[in-house]
Formats: sequence, C-alpha cells, structure tokens
Amino acid sequence: MSNTTQSTDRPTPGTTPPGQTPYSAWIQTDTLHSLQRTVSDHPGEHAWITHVQVSELYWMLIIKEMQSAQRFLRAGDLPQAYRTLQRVSAHHAPLDAIWRSIDWMTPNDLLAILSRAVGTYGQDTALQGWTYRQMVYLFGIKQAVHLQHFEPQPQRLAQLRQALAEPSLYDDVLAYLQRRGMNVPRALLERDVSAPYAPSKEVEQVWRDIYAAPDKHSELQQLGEVLADIAQGFCNWKFRHLMATRRTFGARPAYFGTEGVAWLMPTLEEIPFPELWSSRTFIGDPPPVCPHMAGQRR
Repeated sequence: MSNTTQSTDRPTPGTTPPGQTPYSAWIQTDTLHSLQRTVSDHPGEHAWITHVQVSELYWMLIIKEMQSAQRFLRAGDLPQAYRTLQRVSAHHAPLDAIWRSIDWMTPNDLLAILSRAVGTYGQDTALQGWTYRQMVYLFGIKQAVHLQHFEPQPQRLAQLRQALAEPSLYDDVLAYLQRRGMNVPRALLERDVSAPYAPSKEVEQVWRDIYAAPDKHSELQQLGEVLADIAQGFCNWKFRHLMATRRTFGARPAYFGTEGVAWLMPTLEEIPFPELWSSRTFIGDPPPVCPHMAGQRR
C-alpha cells in the first residue's frame, strides 16, 4: 500500500529535549503553532488556515485507518477491520463540526483573504490537495485526470500513482465477501483497479442477499452499515463544502476559472460503495398499503 508518511528519528527513551516539557516534545506544540502563517491582515485568516490544516490532519488519519482496515480484511480479520472502520466513521464528525468555525464568513471576508493568498502562492483548492486525493482513491473514486495537478510535487505524484493502481477499500471489501462465499464476480476482482469503478448488478444482489438474511449474515450486515456511515460522513463533508462555496463565492468563477458551485456539484454524485446504496431500493418488504410498493421488486 502507499506510504503516506516520511520516516522520522524517534527521541531517545526517557529523555526530554532541552527547552521542552514531555507534553510539548511529544505533541510538537511549538512546531504546530508555527504553521499558521498568514498573508493578510484579515482577522479570520488564522481561523481559515486552522480549519484547513485540521482537515488535512483528519484526512491523513482516515487514510491510515482505511489502510489498516484493508490489511485486516486481507488477513480475514473482520472484527478488527470493523473496529477500524468504526473509527473512520467517527473521524468524520470533527471534520463536519469544524465548518462552524468559518461559517460566519461573507464573500467580503473570504475574498479579502484569498486575494492575498492567490497573489502570494497562486490559485488552488483543497480538493486538489494530495491528501484529499489519496483519501478519495481509497474510497474507490479513481480519476487519473487529477494526477497532472501534482507534477510540481514528484514525490506526491508517484505516491498518488501508486494509490491509483492499488485496490481501494471497497475492492478489499468485495474480495473479502467473495472469500466468504458471496457471489462477487471474479472478473470484477481481476479488473484494472486504476479505472473508474462501474457498479455491478451482481454486487448489488450480494448486498441484497446479505440484508435479506440478517441472522445468517449479521457480521456482514454490520460491515455494510459501517461502510454506509463512512460514505454518508464523506458526502456530508462535501455538501458542507458546497454550501460554504455558495455562501462565500456565489456563482463567480472560483476554481481554475470554473464557476465554483458548478465545479463542485458533480462531486456530490461520487458516492463511495455504490451498490451498497442502490441495493437499498430492494431491501425489506414494504407493507401492502404502501403506495410505492408496485414495481419495487424484481
């Protein structure tokens, strides 16, 4: 799997560096609080930078957790994979909550900050950051077109190419289900995993079968539910990002000359684990009086 961190020297056990407390040495507080380097005089810029940096930290945490879940699934250890995926779901809660710290911004506020940032560094967006892109690849949303953005970062470009070529979390989930005797098509498991994922009716039927027998497949149904929690958390974040863009940009050009809302809207349709969601139309027995019952079964 892709290596997302650089090796660092660990301190000698039992020693605290001069000028540090054990806490400050462990958490690297001096370094942490030196990273918010503002380029404008706007009082909200520090909040903006902190918001984005915290997002970056949680995206990396989600990456590491999903990679751990993949290793557990490959080893056949569903309980550990499930616990790990529960943590991924939990990590989306603070990602959602920190939008509150910049919800107060109007277009005047944000544009005063970004005009100086663009003038200093150039125009960009967090959705083109390498951390976010690797996380999205792990979700199974494979889009090679984004790689060209990282040509100025050769190390990260190589890292993302590797992530693109490796199985996603969903690929490992489907491989695990196949080893558990579920009818996942072998051709799907042997496809080019760097290509965009095409939903399969056979995989949709697998999820329908799992939910049709909750006593027989209780562990697999729990797996499906934690994956649904993760996908929902991810999509909630994307919706908050879209609404923040509406609130601070309106319909003006934002990302590389493209109108910001128009650039973001298609990403709302990029929902991880697609058959887990499409199968919901056919799971369960509607009551006879339900006006939507006709045509729902096939």
